[in-house]
Amino acid sequence: MNQATTKVMEVIIEEELHPVVKLAKDTVESYVREGEVPSLPEELTPEMKERAGVFVSIHKHGELRGCIGTFEPVSNNVAEEIMANAISSATRDPRFPPISVSELDDLEFNVDILTRPEPVKDKSQLDAKKYGVIVESGFGRGLLLPDLEGVDSVEEQIAICRSKAGIAHDEPVNLYRFEVRRFK
Repeated sequence: MNQATTKVMEVIIEEELHPVVKLAKDTVESYVREGEVPSLPEELTPEMKERAGVFVSIHKHGELRGCIGTFEPVSNNVAEEIMANAISSATRDPRFPPISVSELDDLEFNVDILTRPEPVKDKSQLDAKKYGVIVESGFGRGLLLPDLEGVDSVEEQIAICRSKAGIAHDEPVNLYRFEVRRFK
């Protein structure tokens, strides 16, 4: 392929991205390349105007490269939430080194907009494909998004959340569930 064909393909790919995903991608690229947070888009889509928790997941060659989010809103709107969490996913996920400029062309972004968490009485009210889960005990709290590859049961979800939060497997917990709108 020549350079012109490559540019046309990049433009087509850019046009296919949902605006919330494009916002996450553009934010990371601007921050990693220039060290600057871009301005909010002039026109916000309906999803971007809401207030909600948001998770931004970054993958490189199909492998997780960063994932940070908020389960309840901390910003004025979803657009601001996406931008803050995109930067955190790219630079502050403790599991990974910060993303470098050389990686930018290899990244894929997912944006999950969360519903407000609701308490559940027991795990029978959960479903690993439909609901994300929050497990809480004292000051410990672990969260896992729904419908993740390799996580097929509620028991696995809860075990992962317990591990993330440092909650013992036999310690009593409060459970919460939430749904997501996932944009890729």
